[in-house]
Amino acid sequence: MLYREAGDFSTTYPQDSQTFPIRFDRYRYYVVLFIAIVVVPFVINDYWVNSLFMPFLIYAIAAIGLNILTGYCGQVSLGTGGFMAVGAYACYKLMTGFPEVSMFIHVLLSGLITAAVGVLFGLPSLRIKGFYLAVATLAAQFFLVWMFNRVSWFYNYSASGQINAPERDTFGILITGPSTEAWATYMFCLIFTIFSAVVARNLTRGSLGRQWMAIRDMDIAAEIIGVNPLKAKLTAFAVSSFFVGISGALFFAVYLGAVEVGEVFGITKSFIVLFMIIIGGLGSIFGSFAGAAFIVMLPVVLKIVGVDWLGWPTDIVAHLNLVIVGLLIVVFLIAEPHGLAQLWRVAKEKLRLWPFPH
Repeated sequence: MLYREAGDFSTTYPQDSQTFPIRFDRYRYYVVLFIAIVVVPFVINDYWVNSLFMPFLIYAIAAIGLNILTGYCGQVSLGTGGFMAVGAYACYKLMTGFPEVSMFIHVLLSGLITAAVGVLFGLPSLRIKGFYLAVATLAAQFFLVWMFNRVSWFYNYSASGQINAPERDTFGILITGPSTEAWATYMFCLIFTIFSAVVARNLTRGSLGRQWMAIRDMDIAAEIIGVNPLKAKLTAFAVSSFFVGISGALFFAVYLGAVEVGEVFGITKSFIVLFMIIIGGLGSIFGSFAGAAFIVMLPVVLKIVGVDWLGWPTDIVAHLNLVIVGLLIVVFLIAEPHGLAQLWRVAKEKLRLWPFPH
């Protein structure tokens, strides 16, 4: 009964084309932002930040990046973990080479470096697509992990081959290192998550986003009507890699603090982000958040219910998590290819028309 459009009308084109045309949606969005920015930093502790909030925020950025490439432009990629590694190692080299520069600049530059690498590995998409493109990006994943393992310059010739984030502060507040505060790291990641969501939303609703979707739906017809495949595909790879690079930099510098590329950014990472956009919904910014929230929250919920309440063994709960994710992927691919985002859209449509039949 609360979700109604009565009294909501637009008098200008910008009002009609805004992201949230219904007033209730806008208010809900502002409330969520208010809680995330003003309330959450004062009530969270280290456990909730490290187990729930930071993984959700960082994975949401990675999911947005992959969703732009796969969901909006239709270019299948299995190299997300490798591109996250590019962002992580770029951030490490920038942090050690330019210690006086702000962490905000380091993370953004890491995203730009990853975007350049993404364009390089996106060149095969001009000739191949589908399964063959997936194999090409998978090869990029293995090559990048091999390169960061073998070329000792990337990890500053460390004997262990591991990179460790030095202590860095922003506006006098420690962001990286063992002495950071939970609210500081949370807010730092939240800023980049909001930035990524706003930029991605505006790009996908603009002319560039329409070009991506035209290539996704039918590339030959898109080229006939004037869409440049070279520009559309390479910009999709660049923007996608930019967001993925930011998530990799945050994952290394702010969340983990120390990384060994083969263990952290292996092929498993690529599949985790891919599962997020499949469950959340392809071609949806909200679906990226929904999929990231589901994948991050499921192990925590299973641990609380299975281990703490029911006393199940930890290994059983870990296997149950894999079973649930696998089943949901199959169910969504068959029954609802657009994922949780489509279920949310259907629920809103029913609320708008209730109690009338739909």
